[in-house]
Amino acid sequence: MTQLKPFHKGKVRDLYAIGEDKLLMIASDRVSAFDFVLPTPIPGKGELLNKISTFWFSRTAHIIKNHLITADPAEIERQLPAGHGIPLTDGAVLVKRAKRVDFECIVRGYITGSGWKEYLKNGTICGRKLPPGLKEAQKLPEPIFTPTSKADQGHDENVTFEEMAASLGREKAEFIKNKSLELYKFGSAHAEGRGIILADTKFEFGELDGEIILIDEALTPDSSRFWDAAHYKVGSSPESFDKQFVRDWLEKESGWDKKSAPPRLPGKVVNGTVARYREALDKLAKG
Repeated sequence: MTQLKPFHKGKVRDLYAIGEDKLLMIASDRVSAFDFVLPTPIPGKGELLNKISTFWFSRTAHIIKNHLITADPAEIERQLPAGHGIPLTDGAVLVKRAKRVDFECIVRGYITGSGWKEYLKNGTICGRKLPPGLKEAQKLPEPIFTPTSKADQGHDENVTFEEMAASLGREKAEFIKNKSLELYKFGSAHAEGRGIILADTKFEFGELDGEIILIDEALTPDSSRFWDAAHYKVGSSPESFDKQFVRDWLEKESGWDKKSAPPRLPGKVVNGTVARYREALDKLAKG
């Protein structure tokens, strides 16, 4: 029997090393918001996110290679050592082990969330000057790339593209920026055809054999803002298919100060979140 030892525990994912070149990645039912892991899990969330992400990995492989080997539980089991001791669910995938690029690569197509708050104050998003007179949830003239530093615990910090280029090298940073924008535009076009607006999203990249590949997750409700196009209206916060439902309850109803231990989520928020994630899967990846 070979018990697998944890390789890394993220906010919502658990990783186990399989030899030197593969990782078992399990999307848990944990949910994070405002840089905290909340005490209440969302049942079935890991499975739903995994199915959405796997769909996008298959659809975007022509844009950039990714880390996915297989999401088939039987095939994963076949490649794991006997007696590994990890219960495999539909939230598990086997992936190539890459060296993570320590930036979160955010693309914004609409002005909302923290970007809207900054714009109201300074006329900027992540320090980038935008045209005056924009309204909440308005589509930007062009999608913009706004990276952050990558933090496993605590706060990710906004950085400029120039700071990212200084850290990674300009050629590598330009490649990642361009691929992030291309992935966003592809995902946005697909989502629009399914009645969903992709307001913004974040990607993560890794290096494998001298090549940049897409890792972690892609275009899921945990990493994106998805809006129902049928109810979209400029000047208001649109109805969403993502964990904004959790954020809204935390900000508007819970009384939480975002500094102390976060509160438990009530049943209505848990059930509402599951329903939104399931609807996102049905609309984006089925039929």
